[in-house]
Amino acid sequence: MYLTATLDEMTEAQLLDHADEVSRTQRKCEAQVLRIAAQTAVLNSPETIDPDVARLPGRERVVRFGGVGTPDVAEFAAAALGARLEISSGSARSLMADALDLMIRLPQLWRRVEALEVKASYARFVARRTRNLTPDQASYVDERVAEPADGRIPWSRFEDLVAGLVVASDPEAAAEAEQASAQQQVARPTRSTEDGMRGFFIRAPVPVVALLDGRVQWIADVLRSLGDTDGVEERRVKAVAVLADPHRAVALIEEFAQWRDGSGERPDVDWSSVMPAITLHVHTYAGPEPTDTVRVEGHGPVTGEWVRRHLGPHARFTIRPVLDIAGQAPVDAYEIPERHRQAVHLMTPADTFPWGVSTTRHHQIDHTVPYRRDGTTGQSRVGNYGPMSAFHHRLKTHGKWQVHQPVPGIYFWRDPYGATYVVDHSGTRRLPAPEPPSPAERAVARALFGLAA
Repeated sequence: MYLTATLDEMTEAQLLDHADEVSRTQRKCEAQVLRIAAQTAVLNSPETIDPDVARLPGRERVVRFGGVGTPDVAEFAAAALGARLEISSGSARSLMADALDLMIRLPQLWRRVEALEVKASYARFVARRTRNLTPDQASYVDERVAEPADGRIPWSRFEDLVAGLVVASDPEAAAEAEQASAQQQVARPTRSTEDGMRGFFIRAPVPVVALLDGRVQWIADVLRSLGDTDGVEERRVKAVAVLADPHRAVALIEEFAQWRDGSGERPDVDWSSVMPAITLHVHTYAGPEPTDTVRVEGHGPVTGEWVRRHLGPHARFTIRPVLDIAGQAPVDAYEIPERHRQAVHLMTPADTFPWGVSTTRHHQIDHTVPYRRDGTTGQSRVGNYGPMSAFHHRLKTHGKWQVHQPVPGIYFWRDPYGATYVVDHSGTRRLPAPEPPSPAERAVARALFGLAA
């Protein structure tokens, strides 16, 4: 539409419309590249290689690039394709493997790529994550990921979704992988140094890292309370140094307890009461398709066996029933009750702005219809809340974005230029712009309602 106009001649609305066109063209090209990769594999079938020659040292062999069920390919084909696409031979081989997996093992996802509804990057990620699955297991993931793969959820949340489906498709293999991973624990300094600085890498079970993170932050907060004016990251580094010296750590905690108590005496320190408790939220699933897959907030999907093995010996569990979201009674105050916050987090665990990434429990809870201090009852209620990051909250309040929540958990957003998005439990979708009325429709409108042409 704007090929004859330069970018600096466009209005902002025209520039955004042009971005839509370029994005669609990009998807067409990416889908065509996948077709080319697959057809390259077809043209380089095993029949193109003399088996007697292939047995000679260093000669081209027949290999399987994709998952089980995809055809073998003459291995040198990837080099020529990679050179034409200006990528490495290894990248071209990965491209061919992804294309074959999508067309043969993930057909529902591939149909959506061809329809330009799913980005190639999303589809290729699923292909890679399912490569070691059986065809039936890959089909399980394909059926459940094809719809949300259209970009309605941002990348980090999509990664978690696919990881959970891979675990659910083969819980036994996932448990074996978790057990093998548990044997690869590491706590050592990194090799690289830069300007006198060096890192320390820890790879450990989630509860160990969560405990360490909580202790470090608590000591950093103690340092601030005792007068340390450094920034939080500098204080966290100091906290690590404190914890590395047990005698110093005890002295510091006693000093803090004395200051906090105000008694002027050095009390005995009850470590269990002074040190912070670490809470991990673990979600299990029930319903028509119960699985042994659970989600640990801040970590991702794991098997039930992982919870029993790694959390069981170290944690006390508090089991809470499913919260009755619909039964949350509204309140008249601006302040939001804790029970409402819990209900909102369970219903909408992510930032409700289009393609919001954050899933923290510490979002700002916005009133979708702004709170009015005029005595109107029931303004603070489930159905008038929207958790957001501070930036998106400011954008909604001051950035000319509009939002409506017709039913709890479904948000319709409109940007300053008229584009409309719907955000719900499945993610974000862009709503198509309405077609302008035809001349006949305009004539009917004038006749019925006296509207201007």
